[in-house]
Amino acid sequence: MTTTIPDLPLLSLSDDETNLMTALRSDLLSQRFKLELLDAYFNGGQLVRDLGISIPPQLKGLHTVIGWPRIGVEALEQRLDLEAFRWADGSDSADLAEIAEANDLYDEASLAHLDALTYGREYVTVGSGDGDMPPLITYESPLDMTLFWDARLRIATAALRESVEDGERIATLYLPDQTIHAVEVQGGWQVYDRDVHRLGMVPVLRMANRQRTADRIGKSEITPEVMSITDAACRRLMGMEVAAEFFGAPQRYILGASEGAFQDADGNTKSAWETYIGRVLAMERDEDGNVPTVGQFAAHDPTGMTRIIDLYARIMATQLGLPPHMLGYTSDNPASADAIRSSEAMLVKKAERRIRRFGATHRDAMRLALWVRDGEPPDKARRIDTVWRNPATPTVAAATDAAVKLVGAGILPADGDVVLEMAGLTEEQRQRVQSERRRAGAASTGQGLMDRLAALGDAPAGAPEAVEVPDGLDGL
Repeated sequence: MTTTIPDLPLLSLSDDETNLMTALRSDLLSQRFKLELLDAYFNGGQLVRDLGISIPPQLKGLHTVIGWPRIGVEALEQRLDLEAFRWADGSDSADLAEIAEANDLYDEASLAHLDALTYGREYVTVGSGDGDMPPLITYESPLDMTLFWDARLRIATAALRESVEDGERIATLYLPDQTIHAVEVQGGWQVYDRDVHRLGMVPVLRMANRQRTADRIGKSEITPEVMSITDAACRRLMGMEVAAEFFGAPQRYILGASEGAFQDADGNTKSAWETYIGRVLAMERDEDGNVPTVGQFAAHDPTGMTRIIDLYARIMATQLGLPPHMLGYTSDNPASADAIRSSEAMLVKKAERRIRRFGATHRDAMRLALWVRDGEPPDKARRIDTVWRNPATPTVAAATDAAVKLVGAGILPADGDVVLEMAGLTEEQRQRVQSERRRAGAASTGQGLMDRLAALGDAPAGAPEAVEVPDGLDGL
């Protein structure tokens, strides 16, 4: 008699799994300092290096912040609005909408884009939902996650996410056939769950920014040039603060004054501030009848420093691809609408490139979610499209005029969804328009039928009239 013993999940990591986790943790820790530095520049918390020349020791703790890196990153991210997922063949996309809405993807995607632009990369994980819930799609920060990459196949071979929850260090190891969840116990790792999905691939994707063929990890929008200019502008602002402390009030000098001019009625020496605002303005003649000479040095003029900061703003605008007015630089002559759109051309083009790169990651994540839900990969012939808001800033009149001309030329149908998209309507507005069109069409068909029936009822007896009944209503 043969007894079958069921396979039990391992409560500890195997040697290969332990070695792999150790290597991934080393990679994660090696990148942390650089990522935290980028985060500091984004949040304005970087330490500005003082040259030690013009800043006195009493003002060493003075900290100035200029938010140009944040402005540059957010200006680009604000033009990346993911609106919907749909099947390219025009079939019903309710299944895609269900997964997206269950994971709140449209709001979460903006957070992923912001991290990808700041850190140079973001990670997307796909897992099974709880019970009958749709698959779970989450975006993970590179501060907490890393992966090993196969450059030839362009897929991950292993990934690790590490976090601290309720005082315990949690690690999730993603492998091609399973996902392992472990908790740190007395310096080791104890497995508390193994999700054996048998997908044959790691359910983790990387959303990389500014990739190159030799660097698939991605680069941040906060480049070394941006950091350098930010530090220089902060030092200049700090110099203005120091100048305001020392030279904000004009310095005065007194020649030929007696000692009594700096004493009160009791013979006590006055403070420098009392002397400045008091007796200095009303001096008495000395014993020989001479009036002391009182003068004033020229006050500090910050115009030279502000011009330098304007220069830094123009240089920073070039580095970030922003119009200079977004960084606070203005000229005497206001720019025209055409000039503003021309200055935004580089920003718009960068947004279009990011849409293409990030859209591919969102599309792959949705296909992977369908694979997890159905247990088999979706048909490759059915392509998923990501719908984005236009990253440019055309006027409503210009967008509407372009759509009307295409309809008038017969290139696009007047009742199609493409026309509504070109006119600048959001995905929700386009769905509402289509619903109203269907209701209006049904009401028009019903009213036409009632009119024909009424006309038939008013006809003379013995003179039947052929009534054309619309499709779907021939059972009446």
